[in-house]
Amino acid sequence: MRLASLFLRLPHTLLVTSLALATAALPVQSTELLVLTPDNFKGTTSKGVWFIEYFSPYCRHCRNFAPTWEQLVKDVEAQEDAGVHLAQVNCAVNGDFCRESGVDGYPQLNLYKDGKFVKTFDEVRDPAILHKFLSDHAQPTGTPVAAKVTTPPSPAETPVTYDKLLPPTSDIPINPTGTVLSLNEKTFYDAISHGHIFIKFFAPWCGHCKKLAPLWVELARHMKDKLTIAEVNCEDHGALCRTQDVTGYPMLHYYSGNKKDSKTEYTGGRKIEQLKAFAEKLTGPAVQELKPEDLSKVVNEHPVVYLMLHPVSVTKELQLVVDNSKILFGSPPIYVSSATRLFEHFSLDPAKPALLALKDHDSDVPLMVHTFSGSSVVEQKEELRLWLLANRLPTMMELDSDTFQDVMNAPHKPIVLIAASPEGNIAETKKSVEDIARKWRANKGATNVVFTWMNSDKWVKWLKSMYGIAGTGVVVADHSRLVYYDVDQYGGKIQLSPTSAHSAVNGVIAGTIPYKHSENMIERFARYVNGKLVSLEQLIARHPWRFVSAVVIVLILVVWFIKRIIWDELDDPYRGRGQDRLTTRKTARLD
Repeated sequence: MRLASLFLRLPHTLLVTSLALATAALPVQSTELLVLTPDNFKGTTSKGVWFIEYFSPYCRHCRNFAPTWEQLVKDVEAQEDAGVHLAQVNCAVNGDFCRESGVDGYPQLNLYKDGKFVKTFDEVRDPAILHKFLSDHAQPTGTPVAAKVTTPPSPAETPVTYDKLLPPTSDIPINPTGTVLSLNEKTFYDAISHGHIFIKFFAPWCGHCKKLAPLWVELARHMKDKLTIAEVNCEDHGALCRTQDVTGYPMLHYYSGNKKDSKTEYTGGRKIEQLKAFAEKLTGPAVQELKPEDLSKVVNEHPVVYLMLHPVSVTKELQLVVDNSKILFGSPPIYVSSATRLFEHFSLDPAKPALLALKDHDSDVPLMVHTFSGSSVVEQKEELRLWLLANRLPTMMELDSDTFQDVMNAPHKPIVLIAASPEGNIAETKKSVEDIARKWRANKGATNVVFTWMNSDKWVKWLKSMYGIAGTGVVVADHSRLVYYDVDQYGGKIQLSPTSAHSAVNGVIAGTIPYKHSENMIERFARYVNGKLVSLEQLIARHPWRFVSAVVIVLILVVWFIKRIIWDELDDPYRGRGQDRLTTRKTARLD
């Protein structure tokens, strides 16, 4: 009756608006929940302890949290003297009031005592943790009767709610028209500040840009209401492109909206299927919960899986992982769990968080384990970023047009063994490479090595020009330096066997075998000159006034040199005439 009377006293227009929004947006509240408004908030919360959820019916995190909140309300109302009251505020209807209350993301849970704000609940929104929080702050009016609430399961087996770790959902519509957004100097920075935007930097005369243009339009249409697709014409806005380190066309950047490390370059394939798959990953969850019984299934579905194991109470390390996850673009996926069974499966201490790299469909032995140090947050974040990038590739894979950029231009600059063979022998070559890779893993070889196989019929020109391979051959490539190795430490050509291949890779790492250049001398010189020119251009774009000052100083020095050496020479008719010059000048001074 109390809830019904309060609901009926709501203003008529507010009631109609709320019902309309509820119908359109699948709201998180129901008739069982107490929803407060600016009119009755102060009077209702003036006495006792109140736990308020600020939500928006459009927020997916709110919808995910709704079952937990509803159960929490039932559990508290089941107690005759709980000492705490629960209610909600709909911020889609009362946006100004929510902002005045300091709400900066949904859902936000605030605790009030006798009408005064106490604190915001900032822990993982797990049922057990929420119950403990309410119990710690409750103020029963008398001797409490035995609670009817069902005791929550133990924290180790309780599914953790991870949506609190995600950034708040923006109220600004995302790509509502399904079209490409054209940006310039006036609109660019505002667009990237909101984040979740995929931008193409192009030039109208660029052939690759012309081929990508219709695909970009199709991508924008496909990602309507999910991801903003934009472009910048670098012919018209060159200065803007230079500030974004655009060194070639087309260049694709994703901006997350985070003030730090907002920009990440996309180096994957340019086919529409690859672009769509990448864009879909951007709109997916940053992390996914893993149940112990699903471990083998998930590992078998992906060549690499990151698994974050953590105690229920740990959130700092979880937040670091979520914040850094954007640099992966969903590949490999990151799973999280606090299940005791998984700690036991990997023989890890359940009291300490750890991040595992599970590769090559092996669900028993992680290839690498990252433990969180006690250093500063900035140092931990950088350590984690480097670790995520350095372990994202499997030990063995096929090298083709879809994977080439991810492997050869990977940020951690891996050593890549390439075994090339014709179409008819590719299955046998693959089997041999996988055997070499497994034995490399078993011998605890370096983790920055990728063993690959290639179809030489499809890559015949590239293999011939880069590595001199015609048909069949094995090389070890360091693509970051554009060099390769075709002999092992025994001095013979690299063979497709564990002994020869491992010898060659170890020799590359130790620097004990000679390398060859993938480019000829003219190409290397051209690349060197181009790199210097690009660096100079970027320097000028970033520090224009320093450049102007340097030019002015150089001009002054040149003028001084001309005046000092050349002009004075012309102005002195006696300079350089030996004794006659000295005598004549003395006579001239006496006169």
